[in-house]
Amino acid sequence: MSSQAPDTTQAEPVEAPNGRTRAVSLRHRLLVAMVGPLVIPAVVLGLVGWALISDVVRRTNDRVLGGALGAIAETVQVERGEVTLDLPPAAFGMLENGERDNVYYRIAVGRDLLTGYADLPAPDIPTLSAEEPRFRYADFRGQRIRIAEIRRNLPRINAPVVVQVAETLENRRSLRDRLMTALLIGEFVLITIVLLLIRPALGWSLRPLSDLRRVVEARDTRAAPDLSPLRTGPLPSELRPLSRSFNRLLSRLDDATTGMRRFTADASHQMRTPLSVLKVQVALARRGSSEALHEIEEATDRLERLLTQLLTLARADEAGVLPPDHRIDLKELSQAVISRRIRQAIEADVELLLECGEGPYIIQGHRTLVFEMLSNLVDNAIRYNRAGGMAQIELVADEHAIRLVVTDTGPGIPARLRDLAMSRFARLQGEQGPPGSGLGLAIVRSTAERMGAQLELGDAEPGLRVTVTFAVR
Repeated sequence: MSSQAPDTTQAEPVEAPNGRTRAVSLRHRLLVAMVGPLVIPAVVLGLVGWALISDVVRRTNDRVLGGALGAIAETVQVERGEVTLDLPPAAFGMLENGERDNVYYRIAVGRDLLTGYADLPAPDIPTLSAEEPRFRYADFRGQRIRIAEIRRNLPRINAPVVVQVAETLENRRSLRDRLMTALLIGEFVLITIVLLLIRPALGWSLRPLSDLRRVVEARDTRAAPDLSPLRTGPLPSELRPLSRSFNRLLSRLDDATTGMRRFTADASHQMRTPLSVLKVQVALARRGSSEALHEIEEATDRLERLLTQLLTLARADEAGVLPPDHRIDLKELSQAVISRRIRQAIEADVELLLECGEGPYIIQGHRTLVFEMLSNLVDNAIRYNRAGGMAQIELVADEHAIRLVVTDTGPGIPARLRDLAMSRFARLQGEQGPPGSGLGLAIVRSTAERMGAQLELGDAEPGLRVTVTFAVR
């Protein structure tokens, strides 16, 4: 039976020629998963069938052997004080079969042989029943035999009469083998039919998956990628989550691609102005203009600041997982930002202050992003301030959150324009305002979103108040 079982090892990964593991196809996995469980019942059925067939063959042949024993035992009589018997030919005719099994018999009074084969294994007489025959296996003349035996208690005979009839087992084995062969052939035919029906059934079951694959492969063209949702038509319930997840991925990828195109276009537009200034001033410098080098330096500083902000914004917006969080001391970080911006504040005639208690002001996050976020807030507070004004960093902590507040004494931002002010390259005062790229608040908003912080713009009366709230973990 076990020879008909499929090779379930095919479900294991296959070693490819280049040494890499090659995954087994879904069709093969399903085929093994469906056929494999059929093998176990088939094996169990074969074992149970073998046991049942052996029992039926034994019972059937024992009934015939017992009938022959009873026919012989009935002829045992007592005449004139002696035991007599008349062996009926019909008794031995009952045991005839196509395999020509050998038949043996033995009739004895006690231990004394009356007739038959003297070397036929004798029974333990006290354990024999006079009511029901007993059957047992034994070895006789190099063959396995089945013996039926019974005891007769005759009047005026002191010793019991023992009657034994035995036969070899060729007929039993032949009958059992034929029945087992029929059972195995039936199982083989059944498994073959199942295999023939499973393959087209698998093809029909996997057809929606093939349709989904064709829809995805149709997007693989050399033209601009199509990131619109898949149009697959009705799908089985098992494939709907996959289709929805793939469509969400396409939507996010479309948003990222659109944002990248917009970001690239805006960045190239913003970089074009300082590059043009550099080109003109380099030409003037070649002609000996004394002011050209100063203009070149300002244009270079502007371009450097723009590139720095672009890189910071890209780092804040990049997909994937941020580096592991670290403990950040906002007080120490604020002091580091003030050290960077103090020269800018002095040149702009703006007083730069830090207002905080003893702390601690510890948050978990990415230090570089938080540093650039605070640096951009302080830069805006200085750049969009008035001469003699003040820019202040304030740290406020409680048991639930730590608030980073940056205020200035500049003109502030009207409430209706605050959402616009946080978009990329937005400059509310245009070319008439201080030089800049319009990325400062966009960097702050993007960084706050990545870190799960809350950003709020408000009035400082006068000036702008920017509050970033970090939850305490």
